[in-house]
Amino acid sequence: MKCYSDNVLIDGNGDCVILFAHGAGAGMTHPFMQTMAQGLVEQGFCVVRFNFPYMVDNAIDGKRRPANRAPKLLAEFSAQLAAVREKLKPKKVILMGKSMGGRMAAMLSATEQVDAVVCLGYPFIPLKGGEPRLTPLMEAQAPLCIIQGERDKMGNKAQCEQWPIPSNIELHWLHDGDHSYSPRKASGFTEQQNLTQAILLSTQFIRGIYA
Repeated sequence: MKCYSDNVLIDGNGDCVILFAHGAGAGMTHPFMQTMAQGLVEQGFCVVRFNFPYMVDNAIDGKRRPANRAPKLLAEFSAQLAAVREKLKPKKVILMGKSMGGRMAAMLSATEQVDAVVCLGYPFIPLKGGEPRLTPLMEAQAPLCIIQGERDKMGNKAQCEQWPIPSNIELHWLHDGDHSYSPRKASGFTEQQNLTQAILLSTQFIRGIYA
């Protein structure tokens, strides 16, 4: 592991860099983020994680804050993308995000040139309900893949089948997974199996982009 900032974790090596953004409720060191990052490193990618500004402030004083508004999140994501290009000089850059981070990744790809976007548990609808957030997906300017739990309360399989999700988006479903990919015990599947599948699906999608 190496880093060029106190707010950045870099794992692995390679000329394809995955810039990986966290979700609203947990930062870059959350077990989900660590597991995904390590699995992708084992597939030969360099993975860069970072914290959004509110999460940096949370770490400083221990207080829990709500996520920054989208403009500030996007500004930080864009700054991290610029730093990756300056410091690591990758041949390919993939934006990846968990939940909120995935939505920001899709939005950023509408204005920044990147090679692909991977959304892990895309937050189609807010927890309190509302219209599906399809605009970031429709406006994305890079190949996009969504890996979603079948029971995700922010967009489950039955709901997504009713929405006009662009046909050029790859959408994969993880067995009985919730928003964190965790299945019910009775399903016969485990969270680790779903995480492993998410890593493999991400790898296949990314490699397919530049094969």
